Formats: sequence, C-alpha cells, structure tokens
Amino acid sequence: MTLAKNQLAHLERRLLDERDRALKALGLFDKTAKSDRESVDSDLSVYTDHMADQGTEAMEREKAAVSATKEGRYLYRIEEALRRLYNDPKNFGVCHTCGTDVGLDRLDALPHARYCIDCKRKEESGG
Repeated sequence: MTLAKNQLAHLERRLLDERDRALKALGLFDKTAKSDRESVDSDLSVYTDHMADQGTEAMEREKAAVSATKEGRYLYRIEEALRRLYNDPKNFGVCHTCGTDVGLDRLDALPHARYCIDCKRKEESGG
C-alpha cells in the first residue's frame, strides 16, 4: 500500500522536526564543549582542581561526547529516511526485509523506521 500524499507530507514534517531537534542538540553540545575549552584556557586554570573534581569534569565531557555521538547517529538515520522519502516516495514505508507495510502508526512514532515491527523484533532477537 502506497502512502497518500498527505501522509507523506506529515512524515516529511516529522522527519524535518526530528532533524531540527537533533541539530539543536548537537549545537548545544558544541557550545558546551567550546565553553569547557575556554574555561580551561582562562586565568582561573592556574588553580589546580582537586583530583575528584578533575575526574568529574572528565566524566561529564565523556558523557557529553557519547550523547553527541548518539545524536549524530540519530541524525544520520533521519537524513537517510529523508533521502528515501525524496528519492522513492512510492516505496517509503515499505519494510526493507519482507516488503510489507511498516505501518503509518509505526512511522509516525519512529519516522525513520525501515522495518516492520515483526522484522525488527526478529532482528533484535538475533533471528
């Protein structure tokens, strides 16, 4: 079943909104990382922090980097879905494994989904 034009338009809007959200999250990470670097370069850095404080700061930077990596992967999946939507709208929403409909409800919840729920469950269970 091919999705109707209004359904495709709705999914495009969802994908664009998700892309904007991911870009903002990555932008926030960039600002945080930049401010961390600037604070290290400031005059206050002549004072040594306690080892525990340094460890906490390193852990926070690492968590921020992991978050940015996750957002980056998510952004990639969103961009891929937009390419599929623009390049082949007739097949958008068709499972890449079995060829059945992914389902509008699933796409609305997860607009970058490439698999129907049954195939996704099989993949996650290692089957």
